[in-house]
Amino acid sequence: MRMGNDEMSLDFLAGLRVLDLSQFLPGPFATQMLADMGADVVKIEPPKGDPMRQLDPVTNARGPSPYHALVNAGKRVVRLDLKSADGKAAFASMIGAADVLMESYRPGVMAKLEFAPERLRGINPGLVHCALSGYGQNGPLRLAGGHDINYAAAAGALGLTGPAEKPSMAFPPVADYAGALQSVIGILGALVRRGRGGEGAYLDIAMADCVLAWQSQALTAHRRSGDADAGKPARGDNLLTGGAACYGVYQTQDARFVSLGAIEETFWKNFCETAGRADWIARQFEPMPQTDLIADVAAFFLAWPLSEFARRFAGVDCCYHPVLDVGEIQLQPQVKARQMVTEQAGTGPALALAALLPMWIDGNPPLGRRPMRETDPGEILTDWRVQK
Repeated sequence: MRMGNDEMSLDFLAGLRVLDLSQFLPGPFATQMLADMGADVVKIEPPKGDPMRQLDPVTNARGPSPYHALVNAGKRVVRLDLKSADGKAAFASMIGAADVLMESYRPGVMAKLEFAPERLRGINPGLVHCALSGYGQNGPLRLAGGHDINYAAAAGALGLTGPAEKPSMAFPPVADYAGALQSVIGILGALVRRGRGGEGAYLDIAMADCVLAWQSQALTAHRRSGDADAGKPARGDNLLTGGAACYGVYQTQDARFVSLGAIEETFWKNFCETAGRADWIARQFEPMPQTDLIADVAAFFLAWPLSEFARRFAGVDCCYHPVLDVGEIQLQPQVKARQMVTEQAGTGPALALAALLPMWIDGNPPLGRRPMRETDPGEILTDWRVQK
């Protein structure tokens, strides 16, 4: 049975103490996943707070942003001046009692704050320290500024996304979330090793690397093509980049869009027969880009509004799905069944809509999150039984 936000929580990571020095989205999303699994996450912010408190990257609205409270739900937040003697002392005490430190500063900042990896290890040899940055702790770009679009560009992902005419940026930001996911995976792996021998770890994770780690297929395809243009991965040219009629996005008569992912022959056959175009079945493997076949399929979808395809393809197993507007997502029967979206307290009186940890466990749906709570260093030091 699903319980309320304050009635139960996952115990996968119960007792795990996490300090979060990160800001904006990637690091806080990583530690929110740890909190969702039961860790005690304390987010440490400078006296003026995380800049995310005033950033609205979605609508560009002015004033306090709801997204800071959204991505930090389930955590306690402490404001601490790490440039002051008292702040440094309190932080050092917390480090001594912590299991995990998450930070997303540029390389060298922790050392300037007098908490280089070597000192952290001296304070707490079992600490798992995850340093998430744009380009990593070494290399010529280590100190370069950047955001998601730059990391995707550096990894070749942006160059393969979108129509042939121009690359298209992704939303949600792929590098930010890839970095968050890899951070959680690395932290959990390091904790398993620590459980065997007590040794901590220093994890150097770059968001650009995290996207690059997903590029093995594209890299291999490029090598196999040699000097020839044919077969090289490119926008609008290949199976997964818009070159195949069976795998693409098409516009309907009423300016909506549908997705078609009929890669397997049986799915393509089902689609063609439902469309009344059995003559397309044998054309599935025409050379790419399949300009003529794509145009034919596009003309089919342009002939009717989206509602006609909802009726025609209902129950047809052909990897078809309408492209949903964001306001339609939580209304879908599948989304309701999975219980992934819930109201969450945010900044001010308004409630945010939160997407929860995407795991059903032992037949139970994802749990809600307690709201973010602001507190002070003394509470943390007392709860963690740290000698002041």
